Amino acid sequence: MSDDHSPGDARFPYSDQGGPQARHAQTHDVKQEQRTNPKGPEPIDTSFAEQMEPEQTGIGGGHAEDSVLASDDKRIVSKLKELDGNELARLSILKEGTRLEQGGTYLDLTRRGDGPFQALAGHVVGPREQIVAKRETDYDLWNELVGRARETSVERPETRRDQGM
Repeated sequence: MSDDHSPGDARFPYSDQGGPQARHAQTHDVKQEQRTNPKGPEPIDTSFAEQMEPEQTGIGGGHAEDSVLASDDKRIVSKLKELDGNELARLSILKEGTRLEQGGTYLDLTRRGDGPFQALAGHVVGPREQIVAKRETDYDLWNELVGRARETSVERPETRRDQGM
């Protein structure tokens, strides 16, 4: 049996008291309920995740749009005389201003003797650099450029030559 003694029918319960919400307010401490009832999950702060995401994302990543073929640059052709035309056509050189992927392995053709390096965050190809990305170069060609026994070193800002920026 209900405690609703209002003159309305069942479609309008507690119509003489302001409706169901008003009746609830009479029998409960509504302010206390609002303070203590869970309100759902806290909003997620995405600012850290946004800062850590790469600026440009794509399938598989890479530098396809930011590179030119070595066969198109006469300076590189004259510097890499041990490579034939087919190999030079498969070799991509990153354009000046291209941002290197953190942790990616690269080789600067102007400093081949230093061997490959892993880029740190924020490294951008400078005007005097001719950078080749390992992920954009096939296995045999990379070994031809680097040599089989070379280990990759982590780039350190104090050991890299001034990049002219």
